[in-house]
Amino acid sequence: MGKISISDVEPAAIAAAAIQSPPAPADYPRSRLPVSPALSLASFLRMRGPQASSILDAREVRFVTSGRVAIALALKQMGVGPGDTVLVPSYHCASMIEPVIWAGATPLFYRIRPDTTVDLGDIAVKAATCNVKALMATNYYGFHQPLPALRAFCDERGIFLLEDCAHSFLGHHGGRPLGSWGDYAIASSMKFFPVYEGGCLASARHRLDGVALQSAGTGFEAKVLLNSIENGFAYGRLPLLRALMALPMAVKNSLWGVIKSRRHGAAPALAPGSSDGGFGFDPAWLTKRSSLYSRVMLRLVSRRRMGELRRRNYRRLYDALSGLPGCRPLFASLPDGVYPWVFPLLCDEPLALFRQLKEARVPVIRFGEYLWPGVDATVCENSVDLSRRVLQFPCHQELRDDEIAWMIGQVRGAILGATR
Repeated sequence: MGKISISDVEPAAIAAAAIQSPPAPADYPRSRLPVSPALSLASFLRMRGPQASSILDAREVRFVTSGRVAIALALKQMGVGPGDTVLVPSYHCASMIEPVIWAGATPLFYRIRPDTTVDLGDIAVKAATCNVKALMATNYYGFHQPLPALRAFCDERGIFLLEDCAHSFLGHHGGRPLGSWGDYAIASSMKFFPVYEGGCLASARHRLDGVALQSAGTGFEAKVLLNSIENGFAYGRLPLLRALMALPMAVKNSLWGVIKSRRHGAAPALAPGSSDGGFGFDPAWLTKRSSLYSRVMLRLVSRRRMGELRRRNYRRLYDALSGLPGCRPLFASLPDGVYPWVFPLLCDEPLALFRQLKEARVPVIRFGEYLWPGVDATVCENSVDLSRRVLQFPCHQELRDDEIAWMIGQVRGAILGATR
């Protein structure tokens, strides 16, 4: 029997093959440094000058609990449903594809190039073969796609463009903020702000009157606030507040342990699984508004400071890790208007290096580690290569200079030690 193309598989079959229980992560120790921004007093520092461009500059913005929820709501606004096809990148995480399955549509995976830009020729071929309703384009790691070309492509064919800014909350291209090129755009607040949950749906071209959101309740609001504060405590931030709250937090933890022990059956989650790095998509959060804490932080945190420090930290990692044997930065330069999510490093022997760094408590992650079932080298060799070989290191604004120096030392030591 010949190999079945992803485009030939019915939506129900794809849904059945979805990642219900991804491989359990290895029991590595908690990283010494925060992978994402951790709340500290420095989070509230301001920098003079204009704010960095952002998806928040769009005409219409709705604040939701995660980027995957925003994708689902965008598809709903587009009228995507059974019988429709959505062009999606072959380099992805499961949370980008699950909303397409939820909508009843068929995901059709297109190729990307080694530098993560879309293969426009492959998109054109696939768009001519089926009923494509929408195209999802991802600005990987904060580096923009050829957005003018994608906008023209979609306009010529009457296709909706969904701009995925989960990695690019800040940035601009062609004189416009990232997020303004798509009919709809989504972002993930958790990757850029010191918050426990959050995402947004935005549009510079359409109204979002049909997106009705409501509070997820006082339990949700309290959990988000406390988890954000506790995450700061865990990484040595807010020491005075931690001392003052030691007794109340101990009482809270004891009470919560009693409550959980007395629960019978499955109780509704107080926060979405995305906040803890889960793969699943839960439609129950489609009508829930992001917490008040997260929405306030989006206003209080300086976008200028965030952008400048991310670029500075990225350059520091680039200078320190370029030229090492068996690896190279994924991107050759840091263009103006790019405010990176992380620093991606392309490695020849990624698995051993990943394990060694994890054991050393280095905050290393792997985006796209688990591709959708059926997406292999025959679908896109570059995507498989990137999912296997790219390791990412944080460059966010809440990292301290000594923490970056320690991380660089650990990474350089591991790479150079492997070549001796």
